[in-house]
Amino acid sequence: MHDTGTVPQSAPAPRETPAVPSLTEDPTGDTGRHARRFGLPVATALVMGNIIGGGIFLLPASVAPYGTVSLIAFGVLTVGAIALALVFGRLAERDPRTGGPYVYAREAFGDFAGFLAAWAYWITTWVSNAALAVAAVGYLDVLIPVNHHRWSACLAALALQWLPALANFAGTRYVGAVQLVSTVLKFVPLLLVAVGGLFFFDPHNLGPFQASGGSAVGAVSAAAAVLLFSYLGVESAAVSAGEVENARRNVGRATVIGTTGAALVYLLGTLSVFGTVAHDRLVHSTAPFSDAVNAMFGGSWGGWAVALAALVSMTGCLNGWTLLSAQTPYAAAQDGLFPAAFARRRRGVPTVGVAVTVVLASLLTISTYTSGAGKVFETLVLVTTFTATVPYLLATAAQLFHLVSGRREQVDRARLVRDAVVAAVAAAFTLWLVAGAGYAAVYQGVLFLFAGIIVYAVMAARRPKSG
Repeated sequence: MHDTGTVPQSAPAPRETPAVPSLTEDPTGDTGRHARRFGLPVATALVMGNIIGGGIFLLPASVAPYGTVSLIAFGVLTVGAIALALVFGRLAERDPRTGGPYVYAREAFGDFAGFLAAWAYWITTWVSNAALAVAAVGYLDVLIPVNHHRWSACLAALALQWLPALANFAGTRYVGAVQLVSTVLKFVPLLLVAVGGLFFFDPHNLGPFQASGGSAVGAVSAAAAVLLFSYLGVESAAVSAGEVENARRNVGRATVIGTTGAALVYLLGTLSVFGTVAHDRLVHSTAPFSDAVNAMFGGSWGGWAVALAALVSMTGCLNGWTLLSAQTPYAAAQDGLFPAAFARRRRGVPTVGVAVTVVLASLLTISTYTSGAGKVFETLVLVTTFTATVPYLLATAAQLFHLVSGRREQVDRARLVRDAVVAAVAAAFTLWLVAGAGYAAVYQGVLFLFAGIIVYAVMAARRPKSG
């Protein structure tokens, strides 16, 4: 393939705004030592760290009510996630700018599609942060009893959100360092459970194949919708492409390597927990990996160690997601589709975007504990499933658009066919997830999207007319 990196002729012309620069090319002149590009190892760690956050530690208990049929959902989800990873890698080769799905959707379909991708992805990030912080408290409770009092749990969840935000305010140099360290530290206990648990595997603990009733297809779809929350982050390197060295090459590699590695850890970890913790106990567990280690070795020391690892993992995940939450609004603000304040940066980080995101997530966290964390947490997970599919589907549609239009891929028919099959799988996968999210999640997600249309109308009216 001959990829010149130029923008296709069908792309919308910029309206008196520059192309989205990388964070290391700050127009304000902020290119100091705190702003540093990510190499392939850190970019891969960003992907894996954002995927393997709270998901791996919550996944077994979240899908246990569906029975072992959820393992089938897990396999289908993994195939879909890898297909999305390949799509993002190919799109990043074409346009390695910060913003990910937003950039791809706007280039292919215009401002409104780009705004919808940015708006939906931004909602996904800060709602996910709130849900992840609420989930992290379940493991913190193993170390320090905080869940017995609603407001002490709420304060703990808020602290877990604000500490990563402070790391982001310190600059991208520290974001990358925290991400790399937290990703490395979490793998020791994860591999202990994922691999060691296989030696303690008891088939009698698996429970029924289909525990939720109804059709098997419906159970697989419902389980996959919950599981997608654990896979959010597959687009991390693409969203932060402007900060990745040699982005055309490394974004795709980091995305595929990170997603595949996370999938392997998920599969072994979920299978081990299913086989070491009795099904009736797993359904009600708030710290399934701690319960698994306690079942493997007895006592409580193992569960305590895993709970500590879970907190490290979730903090690292929140660190990465906090950065991502500011990247897409930053890219959209550069094009005049988000308020200009979101384009302000300090030490390589869009600080306004970070601040607004952590405030919104904090308010949502307080609301969660006020109205009852359990049910609201599940609702938040499903809402993020729906909102995440919007930018995923638009990015996949952008890839299909470029393939069908025939630019650049005409010289390599084999690659054209391969990319088309992968993009079709990713598109079908995202539509399937929308169906699995359920009516309530789709209803609430659509309300979020419709609110964005009002914002777009205001921003479009305020933009200077071109020509």
